[in-house]
Amino acid sequence: MDETRVTVRCRDCSHATTHDGLRDARVAVSDHESATGHDVAWDIESVDAGVSRAGADAGVCGRPECANEDSPLVDPGPPESGSKSESESHPES
Repeated sequence: MDETRVTVRCRDCSHATTHDGLRDARVAVSDHESATGHDVAWDIESVDAGVSRAGADAGVCGRPECANEDSPLVDPGPPESGSKSESESHPES
């Protein structure tokens, strides 16, 4: 299984870090830019296979005409009439 790997590099100093998740990388970019005012770049070297598939199925731009409609990740639309609503399927106790 592929794993997420992101490298964060500052264009203005020697600051460089590697992260195993996009969230941690975003935080590192924001923290360094906020603390220093520097211009920080990040390079997404690889992502988890599920993230890669979701991106591919959504299409490059995310527009409906670019999506893979055969993907289980694509929302098929509202349920047919006559089916139970979410609240009927999972009543609160």
